[in-house]
Amino acid sequence: MSHVVPEQERAWKVGTAPGIFPLVGHGIALYRRPLAFLNSLPAYGDLVEIRLGPQRAWMVCHPELVHRMLKDTRTFDKGGPLFDRLRTLMGNGVVTCPHQDHRRQRRLLQPAFRPSRLAERTDLLGEEAEAVCREWEAGRQVDISAAMTALTTRVISRVLFSDSLDTGTAAEVRQCLAAIVHGLFVRTVVPIDALFRVPTPANRRYRRAVERTHAIIDAAIAERRRGDPRDDLLGTLLQATHGDGAEPAVTAQEVHDQLVSLLLAGTESTALCLASAFSLLAQNPEAERRLHAEVDAVLPGGRRPGPDDLPRLVHTRAVVTETLRHSPPGWLFTRVTTRETEFAGCRLPRGATVLYSPYLLHHDPAWFPDPGRFLPDRWLPGPGAAGAHGALIPFATGSRTCIGEAFAMAEATVALATVAGRWRLRHVPGPVEPPRPGATLGPRSLVMICESRARVPVGTALHTGSRAPGATQASRVQASRMSGDSGVDDA
Repeated sequence: MSHVVPEQERAWKVGTAPGIFPLVGHGIALYRRPLAFLNSLPAYGDLVEIRLGPQRAWMVCHPELVHRMLKDTRTFDKGGPLFDRLRTLMGNGVVTCPHQDHRRQRRLLQPAFRPSRLAERTDLLGEEAEAVCREWEAGRQVDISAAMTALTTRVISRVLFSDSLDTGTAAEVRQCLAAIVHGLFVRTVVPIDALFRVPTPANRRYRRAVERTHAIIDAAIAERRRGDPRDDLLGTLLQATHGDGAEPAVTAQEVHDQLVSLLLAGTESTALCLASAFSLLAQNPEAERRLHAEVDAVLPGGRRPGPDDLPRLVHTRAVVTETLRHSPPGWLFTRVTTRETEFAGCRLPRGATVLYSPYLLHHDPAWFPDPGRFLPDRWLPGPGAAGAHGALIPFATGSRTCIGEAFAMAEATVALATVAGRWRLRHVPGPVEPPRPGATLGPRSLVMICESRARVPVGTALHTGSRAPGATQASRVQASRMSGDSGVDDA
């Protein structure tokens, strides 16, 4: 990035996005063609005014401004349409709480995400990754989206509750998550509450999913209260309900809210990252070849990664990082101003909604040449490594940086290495449909064909003339689900 000029000397470009729809503003464009709409905005300025429903909002399109906003949490607090909806779902947990509550909550949870705990959990991560692909069979189709969600659900449930959720409950969590993610996105881009009070099938599905998620958490808390203390995050939270004199006691509602927040955040984003990674690798044979070569060298015989192996999985981690750049699960976020403020030379009123998009920054050719290409080599060590300009922000920045960033990176790296050491995943014949964004971004019904690495040499293309049983049907189902078959009237 070029030399940073102080704000008083820089002439920021402030613009307005064209094409206002009555009532819903730019919500229609953001819903129907969200990624194309985002990519069009930098042409209008570094800070661009849009409309969400009847409300004015501002999209930040320059990484320096995004960093400035995220580091000034007193002025740009968590809020706006997205976090207003998330608070209804998650309560006042660490993901959604306002600035005034964040420091205390983060300090309470931080011990569970220290590097020493991460090292202890590496075996857990590899164990669960190995378990999820153990029953796969060569030549068979696998729902990779469901498999990765099953993996991350088991992992986060063990971190939160020691034991994995039972199979039936884990399946319920995945089903609830699908309904919640879709419903959240619609409620964010078209923030008109009256639309979502109508008892449509979609609204009823969303409410049932939210209610069932809360019930699952309440049941886990009640079971633990009847049992023995354990060294997990739930145990830490329950211990904090007694208070220690230095900090006020944590309430039962706070325990509930933190668990809901971490369960949902810890399941969805990493699962989508992994599904995206396998899809992108299948479309980029050279990146896949280098991944397999590294895994074979670092983890001979298909052994599970240990803590000492993580620094050696350099290309594997680069694949994860490039996936987060190319297809960031968290692709759109909102903030709200707590006071009138001048930002990029524009006077914003108190209560203004300000948005930023990791996807927009990650796909701006000003920061990443050939942004549409999947190039893990961008992130290999060396003078040409990308990202020094700060445009890569999959986990945000400042004091509100994702508390689970290191854990999520380790989880994705271990899972990718474990699966890639055993299997090569290919797309079913036919075009690969791009994922349609919801509240998060990534493939939600990705069906792939698995081939044993012991049988198929790396670099060998799968013969597309012979389809695995059901490949045509699976391809049609995948395309239908990924195309997004519902509109605003589905709310």
